[in-house]
Amino acid sequence: MTYYLGIDIGGTKCAVIRGNREGRVLDKVRFPTTTPAKTLEQIYAAADRLISEGHACGEVPVAIGISCGSPLDAKRGIIQEPPNLPGWVNVPIVAEMTRRTGLPAFLCNDANACALAEWYFGAGRGTRNMIFLTFGTGMGAGLILDGRLYAGTTGDAGEIGHVRLADTGPLGYFKHGSVEGFCSGGGLAQLGKSFAADALAAGRAPAYCPTAAGMEAVTAQTIADAAHAGDETALAVYRTCGTRLGQALSILVDLFNPERMVIGSIFARSGDLLVDAMREVMERECLPTALAACEIVPAALTESVGDLAALTIAIHGGAGL
Repeated sequence: MTYYLGIDIGGTKCAVIRGNREGRVLDKVRFPTTTPAKTLEQIYAAADRLISEGHACGEVPVAIGISCGSPLDAKRGIIQEPPNLPGWVNVPIVAEMTRRTGLPAFLCNDANACALAEWYFGAGRGTRNMIFLTFGTGMGAGLILDGRLYAGTTGDAGEIGHVRLADTGPLGYFKHGSVEGFCSGGGLAQLGKSFAADALAAGRAPAYCPTAAGMEAVTAQTIADAAHAGDETALAVYRTCGTRLGQALSILVDLFNPERMVIGSIFARSGDLLVDAMREVMERECLPTALAACEIVPAALTESVGDLAALTIAIHGGAGL
């Protein structure tokens, strides 16, 4: 039997996965992300362990896929110090993995890798033109266009989070008022604190932040919990996010004319708080024929997306990157 290795490198945790071509995870090693040197050694050791265990069972490894946040150089296989991985400066991880294992290895940014995973195994199956949006801690997108991953000239295509929607607003992707500033976990927390400060100054106490002392505990999830319980300030935060999400999606619909947009993480958990405001904007802003042809759905892979994203890169050889 043949198998593939996937390496999912995140800002707080990493995983090395052994899986088959159908996307079934056979084994996994997880550990916290710490210093670059220590984490890389744990990655190499975990890969060696999984390969040895596979050999003991008569199984043959085929390739390695590595999913990591940008910036990175997918063509040369180099991690170039992503914001969530301080100190990971110009790490030639593909060359090192190949040197150690003798296997071909492929590096892909996490948004593109997740897009491929949802396309092959999740909510994007059966489509030819699909856009995946991360909508987690940050906001990125992966573009499947005409049946293949589109990464752009430098691998930076799909960075919708960097697009500025307003001159002022929450900070995201190094820009105030950016899509990521309004539509991400960090952005929602910033919006929630701002709305809470205004409410407290007006003599109202939001359920998710009844006093100023509670500001640091505000998160996208605490705001969502309060919104689901009917708190008006929390509902206003999510309506604002939904409006800005609608603006961002309208740009993508008009530019790329996708048949499906798959949205992860926060949208998958709290889409009911976003969708009305989002659709109101899209119906006003989008080309009617393009909007009518586009379905917007939550991601299907949820907690397993990181594992399958890394495996998908291995299975499909970097999808031409």
